[in-house]
Parts: sequence; structure tokens; C-alpha cells
Amino acid sequence: MMNAKDADMIRPNTPRFCFIGFGEAGQALASGLREAGVETISAWDILFPESDGKPLKQAGEKIGVRVGSSAADAVRGSDVVVAAVTAASSLEAARSVKPHLSGQFYLDINSVSPGRKKETAKELAASARYVDAAVMAPVHPAKHKTPILLAGEHAQAIGPLLTGLGMKLSYAEGGIGAAAAIKMVRGVMIKGIEALTAECFIAAQRAGVADQVMTSLSNNYPALDWAKVIDYNLERMASHGIRRAAEMEEVADTLRELGVEPRMTLAIVDRQREMGELGKQPALREAKTQGRAAMLNAINEVESE
Repeated sequence: MMNAKDADMIRPNTPRFCFIGFGEAGQALASGLREAGVETISAWDILFPESDGKPLKQAGEKIGVRVGSSAADAVRGSDVVVAAVTAASSLEAARSVKPHLSGQFYLDINSVSPGRKKETAKELAASARYVDAAVMAPVHPAKHKTPILLAGEHAQAIGPLLTGLGMKLSYAEGGIGAAAAIKMVRGVMIKGIEALTAECFIAAQRAGVADQVMTSLSNNYPALDWAKVIDYNLERMASHGIRRAAEMEEVADTLRELGVEPRMTLAIVDRQREMGELGKQPALREAKTQGRAAMLNAINEVESE
């Protein structure tokens, strides 16, 4: 049954959001929620006190997000805490805010294994209403309207609040960890195709047959626009490969939890991380906006140095 606090939050513009972790996902969701009319949004990121955190703070100020002076300050007075940190930091982030929670919804959108979600839910059981959440598509351009899958005993309770703001939700049966399991297992295919794209076309470019290989793939899979697929996959890996490698390590943990040896997944980890490191190089940073030929040439140039 919906309690008085839940009913109050469903009225337009009343929920107060806090983001723990303010990278790409946090910024995109916060920006969309502000556009939807949410008036009070705060954020805390472990990088805020560091020089690397300056762009994150500037992004928050531009969106209209109050940049917290600490995790405790950011969480204070919130109705919904959205956890959007790196995969490796998800449990630590929950523990850092636990003393400052007082029954808020804790929307855990981190890309971690079902086991980690269950461990985090147990950690916060007496402090917050934990919701296992999985973001099921890139957060741009849809922002807060990106499809999100929810699971756990509080998923249905938070649903009206979020859908009232325009968020696109669906629900996974099976309790906490169910949403995470779907996203993690799906990641083998999604991020695996990215890794295969890089490996295939780096080799094709060096053999001088990239266009012919792309044409051949179009013959086999005519429904796919391979020119766009290749551009997109290379750019995503170069921009986010390090983070995606950490996520794939969580996928490997998920497979182990299910009794499946993650042989392919571990190779995907290596290729994603390698591409992420290459993406830091000036030549590839510049080439990322210029399409596959420029990216492949830049990769070849960097690796030949």
C-alpha cells in the first residue's frame, strides 16, 4: 500500500533527487529530470574535490544541480538517491551514504552483478528502500527517458513517481538481482559485438580490405547499416572502453555466479580496456568524430609508435 510520503512525491515536481556519481549517466538523467520540471537535484561525486572533478561540477552547475560539499550534504533532504558510480565502487558508494539515509528510495543503476546488487540491498536494508535498476540503452539522446528495468520489492512503489516524470520503465520478475541479471548477460552480446568490431576492422584496415569486409557483412546481415555500426562501436570503445571493461568484469562475475565459465567475456574485458586506453591518445581523441577510417588509421598510428 502506498504511504503518505509516496503519495506526496507523486505530485508533479515534488520529488527531490540526489545523484551519487555524476558521470555521463548521472548528468544525462539529471538533465532530463530538470527538463521534466524537477526543481531540486543534488549530486556528489568522489572526484569533486579533485582537479579531475571540475568538469563534473561545471556540468552540474550548468544543468541546475546543487553540487554537494560531501556525500552527506548531497543526500540530505532527498527523496530518491540515484547511485551511478563506477562498477567497482558501487558497494563502497552505498556504504558511504548509508549513515545519512532515512528511508529514501535508493535507485541502484550501477552495472554490476546480481550478487553485488543483493549485497548492496542487504547493506542498506534498514536505511533505504532499495531498487535494482538497469539502464537498458545509451543515455543519449533520451536522457531520463532511456528505458530502465526495475526489480525488487520497492520497484512498484517507485514506479508512479518516475513514470510521472516521463521515465520509461519496465519490471523484471524474480526480486533484487533480476534486472541486473538481464543487463549483465545481455552485455556479453552487446559489448562482445563491439570488441569483435574493433578486432575485425583493425585487422581489415591493415590488410587493406576494410571496405570489402564491410560489404561482405552487409550481404550476410542486410538489415544492419554496417557503416554506422562500425563507426558507433569504435567510438564507444575509444570513449568508454575502460569503464566498459570494468562492467564486463561484473559480467564475468555474473556468469560465474550462474556456473558459466566466462571465457569469451574475459577476452572482451581485455579488448574494451585496450581500446579505452588507446582512446586517451591525442590522435584517436581527434579522430573519434571523423568516422571509422580516421579512427582505424589513428589506432594503427598509435600502435606502431
